[in-house]
This record gives sequence, structure tokens and C-alpha cells, in this order.
Amino acid sequence: MSDRQLKVQQELQSHIATFIQHEANTNPLITVTHVDISPEFKNATVYFTTIPAEKENDALIFLKREGTALRTYVKNHMRIKQIPHFSFSVDYGERHRQHIDELVRETGTPASEYFAEPEK
Repeated sequence: MSDRQLKVQQELQSHIATFIQHEANTNPLITVTHVDISPEFKNATVYFTTIPAEKENDALIFLKREGTALRTYVKNHMRIKQIPHFSFSVDYGERHRQHIDELVRETGTPASEYFAEPEK
């Protein structure tokens, strides 16, 4: 991944999060966890999670419905040659990480013990 691609991803993530903060309800709370952009900057996938988790489908419907407004917002707030087309996806990797954290807390074992080097 090029430095330019990484910078565009980070800036997009920030602008998308700001757009959602201003346009979406607080129920569910939508958090942008990551943005992937294609090498030619034509397409971007926005990964998100919600609180509560049961409202993921409602958030996905909202984001798809507001896709055109999001592109307009990005066009007005970023200096980028080509505005990407956005697709949206629930960040299941983040959900799984949260579940693992929860299981570790329940066992009371420090997480460092799970990832420590095995004794020889």
C-alpha cells in the first residue's frame, strides 16, 4: 500500500466519521473502524460497528441510503481528484476481537498469558 493510499484512507475515515456523527441518530451508535480504498481510488469500503450490536442492519440501511450525501460531503471537505464510490460492511473482525476480550475478562487471566512465548 502506498503512502498516498494510506493518507487518503485515514482522511476518509475521519471525514466519514464526522459525517455520520452529524447525520445519524445516536441509536445505534455507529463507529467507523476502518476504510479500505482501491489502488486506483475509485472504490472504498467502509467498515463499521454499532452499539448495540443488534442494530447493525439498521445502520447498514442508513449508510447505504446516505451514500450519495456522503460522497457530496467528502467532495466538499477533501481535496481529492476522484471521489470514490462507497460500499459499507459490518466489521466482524472487530466484533470477534471484542468477544475475545470479553471471554478473557470473564476468566480473570491476564491477556498477556495467552500470548506469551511457550516455555522450552
